[in-house]
Amino acid sequence: MKKSSQSPRTPSRLSDTVHHQLNMYVLAAGAAEVGILASAQPVDAKVVYTPAHTKIVFCDPTCHYPLNLNHDADIDFLLSTNRFDSTLAGTSLGIHGAAPANQVAGNPVATSAVSAWALQAGDRVGPDLLFGRFAGMATRLLSSERVWCYGFWANVTKHYLGLRFQDLHQRLHYGWARLNVSCRESTGWGGLSGLLTGYAYETIPNKAIIAGKTEVPDVITLEPGSLGALAAGHRGKSH
Repeated sequence: MKKSSQSPRTPSRLSDTVHHQLNMYVLAAGAAEVGILASAQPVDAKVVYTPAHTKIVFCDPTCHYPLNLNHDADIDFLLSTNRFDSTLAGTSLGIHGAAPANQVAGNPVATSAVSAWALQAGDRVGPDLLFGRFAGMATRLLSSERVWCYGFWANVTKHYLGLRFQDLHQRLHYGWARLNVSCRESTGWGGLSGLLTGYAYETIPNKAIIAGKTEVPDVITLEPGSLGALAAGHRGKSH
């Protein structure tokens, strides 16, 4: 898989004209609370990007953090932290699709399971990659003598999950989520955490997306809580 050192650029903001259009759609949707992102987009908008600042922290035994790439009525993925204490003891960070068609790019490790790749900005997310519904990201093992951190996502910054999901019309779309992950080799259970800093998806079904691409003219940015997010049927997430 070809890597690139390209860094994400500063995302653009919606123009006054687009804000006006989205405002009109919000008023029209009203009490129906209908997600109408496709109708609200400019005709040349192909990628929808949402900045985020969601902390993913350890809790006992499991915490789930919903990820809704296209802000419709359905959650697409669940990021999670988990404690295990059987033959081995430790904590893990992972992600899984909320529906069977929603999957993560990575190396296959079992049926429907992968070790999630930590992609770089500029990597292509599309049908040529391998995907699985259940994906491990990083694991932190504990013993009486030491702590081990391993996995593609152990101690990385500004890397990307490659995602594939199905919309309400059962069409497949590709997207990405950008995270920082910290795995500290110190004692105690709480040394593994993450930070979700943004996510995006391609509005055209079955079309590949470039990880980290947030610049115009192909991208529309939705600020959480903005008119754009409201028009897209945005539901507040609990962190």
